[in-house]
Amino acid sequence: MIKSWMVIGAVALIVALVINRIPPSDIQWFNRLQRPRWLVFEKAIPIIWTVIFICLAWSAVIVWEKAPGTQETWLRMGLYLLLEIVTMSYTSVMCKVRSLKVGTIIGGTGAILSVLLALSVLPVSGSATLLLLPYILWSPIGTYTTWAMMHLNPADV
Repeated sequence: MIKSWMVIGAVALIVALVINRIPPSDIQWFNRLQRPRWLVFEKAIPIIWTVIFICLAWSAVIVWEKAPGTQETWLRMGLYLLLEIVTMSYTSVMCKVRSLKVGTIIGGTGAILSVLLALSVLPVSGSATLLLLPYILWSPIGTYTTWAMMHLNPADV
């Protein structure tokens, strides 16, 4: 029997692989941008996001297992999926259109969606809601960092 964590993990991985296809020229654009001097943790960002996505998936598994297959649970799963799509779109879309403003908007959208998801999950499971806190806390930091980069790279707004 296929476990819910396997399905949720597979969906998350497939979404990440499909959305996160970025041409080298777009990565070069992003890498040449100036960063704020206080951005000393940039090398840790992939690890931070990995932990956040594990927490999101774990939260989704808890929610699914509380009431599998109900309409409310499917709607919550849709919110989890939407949050992942928005989050994974940050780098690919921002780099494709070469606009830090777009990145800031996508980051802010993710921050808002994460709070809405947490509010939706709260009546179902306190544990699942707590697992959303890393996203809720980190997303504004990433969004602020992108906003700060806009001011250092005015040609790339």
